Amino acid sequence: MTAENHNLNVFRVLFLIKGIFTLLISFFPLIYIFMGLFIFNNEWQNSHEFGLTGLAFVLFGSVIFLFLLTLGVLTLLAGKYIGDRRKYDFIFVIAILNCFTGILGILLGIFTIIELNKPQVKQLFGKPV
Repeated sequence: MTAENHNLNVFRVLFLIKGIFTLLISFFPLIYIFMGLFIFNNEWQNSHEFGLTGLAFVLFGSVIFLFLLTLGVLTLLAGKYIGDRRKYDFIFVIAILNCFTGILGILLGIFTIIELNKPQVKQLFGKPV
């Protein structure tokens, strides 16, 4: 096992951990969705008017929930592809996207980008050097 393979296996595990954390964190925006539904229901029952406040909470929570859910699944797929040594460009893009998700994502993304730019790693993925 070469050093490049060892580093890629570490990154595979880190991507899987980051993907699981992202999926778990994606459930927090559900609080906004349920709170928005509660607010909307109270506004509707009390005044029979269309409640924009409740819908804003629902919309905000839904967008964040779907974004985190998608990012978590894509991060898990990137971890799988690192282990398979395929889809170099997909892994590179997901590493960049993870740079927008807090300190763990920034560190994982930067070190993954550095590792993927090494000539030996490009050869493992079948990319020209």
